[in-house]
Amino acid sequence: MKKHIEKWSLLILTAFFAASCNDEFLERKPLDEVSSETFWNSENDLQVYNNSLYDLARNDDNVPILMGHYQNFESYFGSIWFQDEFSDNMAPRHDRHTFFQQVRAGKHNIPTDPQWFGYKGWNFVRAVNVGLANYSKAPLEEEVINKYAAEARLFRGWFYAEKVQKFGDVPWVDKPLDTESEELYAARTPREEAMLKVLEDLSFAAENLPDDWEDGNAPGRLNRWCALLVKSRVCLYEGTWRKYHGGSDAEMWLREAANAAKEIMDNGPYSLYNTGDPENDYNAYHRSLDLSGNPEVMYWRKYQLGVLTNHVQSYFEYAGGATKSLVEDYLCTDGLPVSLSPLYQGDAQIEDVFVNRDPRLRQTVLHPEDAGKYQYHLADGRPYPRLTGMSGGYRSTTGYHIIKHYNAADMIGKAYNTAESPAIILRFGEVLLNYAEALAELGELSQQDLDISINLLRDRVAMPHMVRGNVPADPRYTADGVPPLIVEIRRERRVELFMEGHRYKDLKRWKQGKKLEIPAMGIRWDAAAITRYPGATVQSSVDPLSGNTYIDVYKGTDWENPVFDESKHYLWPVPLSSIAQNPNLGQNPGW
Repeated sequence: MKKHIEKWSLLILTAFFAASCNDEFLERKPLDEVSSETFWNSENDLQVYNNSLYDLARNDDNVPILMGHYQNFESYFGSIWFQDEFSDNMAPRHDRHTFFQQVRAGKHNIPTDPQWFGYKGWNFVRAVNVGLANYSKAPLEEEVINKYAAEARLFRGWFYAEKVQKFGDVPWVDKPLDTESEELYAARTPREEAMLKVLEDLSFAAENLPDDWEDGNAPGRLNRWCALLVKSRVCLYEGTWRKYHGGSDAEMWLREAANAAKEIMDNGPYSLYNTGDPENDYNAYHRSLDLSGNPEVMYWRKYQLGVLTNHVQSYFEYAGGATKSLVEDYLCTDGLPVSLSPLYQGDAQIEDVFVNRDPRLRQTVLHPEDAGKYQYHLADGRPYPRLTGMSGGYRSTTGYHIIKHYNAADMIGKAYNTAESPAIILRFGEVLLNYAEALAELGELSQQDLDISINLLRDRVAMPHMVRGNVPADPRYTADGVPPLIVEIRRERRVELFMEGHRYKDLKRWKQGKKLEIPAMGIRWDAAAITRYPGATVQSSVDPLSGNTYIDVYKGTDWENPVFDESKHYLWPVPLSSIAQNPNLGQNPGW
């Protein structure tokens, strides 16, 4: 969005905040300031006001829905790429990522003030509600007004869904408040009641947003298809949460998820990015600096020098590395898991890990032979992997360097905080996964459904199709208590959406938090490894399943013995400062 539009949008928003809190201000109707009495006159006014909502949503810490890479220095933590650090996918050790480590280990406490991505951003809700209270003042056709109201309601429903997923009950507010409003001191709205309001917002958005704003997806505004994907994502979360944690109407939510996804699949303009190159297509577009016109990318955040920049590529090392747990979830090329496939070559050395495996593994984790291909770490020519304690280059806590999003061109020759790596926020691949999972959870998934969803993802990387009724039980997951078909759909989701911000939420909604108690391990650590990686300062432990020794990332640290308390860790605690301001908020169970 143009700089002058952004500034004007923020000016308008600030004026509305002042106006809505001061009756005298409204009565005077000053000619030299923007007010709600004089502003709402044209479609351009509504569009400019909603631009201010996009501006507010760009703060990924306060409003963690349009997750991209928080701009400039703040991109060291506020990036969609780092959200998997809350889960068992990644193993950070950097001090600047301590909060991720705390949550992953179950060692976080009740905060005094809101934490990262936490109990804050309520000014965003107020901004949405101010708009919704005023759009109808414009002398426009109802269809035009509804278009902008739908945009605002998509934001509100999405924001509240994210808060429900973290905190359960929420303070639902659907009108502008002032300092005397009783709602400021009300109890939180129960989860199920709040989520029905969320569903109303998302359904309205999906019915009233345009199919195309004619903005060229560069990246433009959120359209109807984006609203349907958000609805599918939110409904899948809520449906599976209620199925596994208890709650009413789980089937209704799952059906809403499947229907929203199917609408995109049947009538939307999107398709998987696929040039017929299974060895490169999966990560090729994740590493591109310009996603305009990409058939799979439904919404993304653009960074451009002089407008909005980040430094997320240089902060890649903060992520630590991918875990042994993640790496072992990639199937072998016969479609079987490593626990069952005769093609699995083991992990005696890192090169063996990639043999006869799903091509997405080598496009996610750096193969030692590919350092030159990717010009890894500014094409420094060093051998990789490199481990904690070794001198020079990028170092990994696990030995599994992440390559999925790496783009050397966004680092070489660029000054600090001037990089332009984009962030994919919504993509068609997730639509296919949501559809398959929702139907599987309903017990209605057919082979045809698999062929138009998950098997398209497998076709891109030339992997065997998933065949309903012929899915073997992976002994590593029999304790999960779900059918092998659902295990495989969950595995596909983990592999396909790695480092896109889903894994931690997925574990919570599936009631699989205990997986976070499994130690975060890396590559095999034996005499050969000690010789190969001179100077490495790592700890190791014996894997009780295989009897082999591996890097144990958190051994000897505060996070060595992770815990997941089923009675409290599925929700985050409400900050003490928020409860002090409104004791009626109460605290979440167990905290």
